[in-house]
Amino acid sequence: MEIRHPFHPLRGKQFAVLKSRLVRGVECLILKGSESGTFAVPRDWTDQARPDAYRDAELAPRLLLFESLLSIVELSQHISKKRG
Repeated sequence: MEIRHPFHPLRGKQFAVLKSRLVRGVECLILKGSESGTFAVPRDWTDQARPDAYRDAELAPRLLLFESLLSIVELSQHISKKRG
């Protein structure tokens, strides 16, 4: 696996993947380092990144998820009822 993030100090270096872990909602790869032991990087910073349908189709990314928009509507209705 290769680190591809443009600002990571180990960019272009190859590492063995030991496991994958979800950290605060971000999929991270636990990598076997050299003398420093192991370390983690987000999967999206590597050549193992999941395909991005928006980038591949040359579409603009969504600004809001549909579920988030529904939550905003529900919150707005709840606030309106409290004021009325």
